[in-house]
Amino acid sequence: MAVLLLGEVTDGHLSVDATAKAVTAAMKLGDVTVLCAGAKAADAAAEAAKISGVKKVLCAEDGSLGHRLAEPTAALIVSLAGDYSHIAAPATTDAKNVLPRVAALLDVMVISDVSGVVDADTFERPIYAGNAIQTVKSSDAKKVVSIRTSTFDPAEMGGAASVENISAVANPGLSEWVEDKVAGSDRPELTSAGIVVSGGRGVGSKDDFHLIEKLADKLGAAVGASRAAVDSGYAPNDWQVGQTGKVVAPSLYVAIGISGAIQHLAGMKDSKVIVAINKDEEAPIFQIADYGLVADLFTAVPELIEKL
Repeated sequence: MAVLLLGEVTDGHLSVDATAKAVTAAMKLGDVTVLCAGAKAADAAAEAAKISGVKKVLCAEDGSLGHRLAEPTAALIVSLAGDYSHIAAPATTDAKNVLPRVAALLDVMVISDVSGVVDADTFERPIYAGNAIQTVKSSDAKKVVSIRTSTFDPAEMGGAASVENISAVANPGLSEWVEDKVAGSDRPELTSAGIVVSGGRGVGSKDDFHLIEKLADKLGAAVGASRAAVDSGYAPNDWQVGQTGKVVAPSLYVAIGISGAIQHLAGMKDSKVIVAINKDEEAPIFQIADYGLVADLFTAVPELIEKL
């Protein structure tokens, strides 16, 4: 068995955390080859070669592979697919864009958000907002899977895989890059942060959401938000944690003014320690919290910031 794993490359840099966690899962399926593709990918490929368990790294540098466009990346993967029994990627926004196209071109199904590997044909994945685990057995000759990285530990660094440069294939030209609008931040990336502080509808306004940000900055944490907070305009969409947002599993998750709807719990219930602050003692969030404080957040959070 051999696995082609799409490395998470953005602007020439490898997301080591996401890729290393995907490597841990992929090693259960066979020998792992990591594909680093982009307008610039050499540095990312060199970093991927250091991940223990990686047998080989393929580096594809071409202008058509920049800006995370799905079509040329999918075409490249399909051209390489003949040598591999499994094609995998971390379940990020990039992979969720690329893998369905790969699967369609190969005429196979996608097995998404894999949280457990039973054997080479059988996988576990969460359904019903994480309330049940589905076991999927595929008879496809090639398996296309996205890996939910929050459920796997990262592979250690210290490997020394070989790096091979390869050429891009013809660009299908079905989409084009117009522009990126990226908000700069010194905070950790939400999906890989060790600590996440999230605010919900109870925060009350966009101005008051700065309280959440102040606490996060004190803790060196990433900032998250519930869908209710995002829909109300308190926080940007890329901060959303939950079934329709990002899935996180930090060492510490602090939920402030979040009731704990099932859709939100699906995105953070694998956190190692969960702390909840809410003035409603009946809030569902307290059922999964390791520590719960029934208090007005506008009293508790400023005091917490001061003591920290």
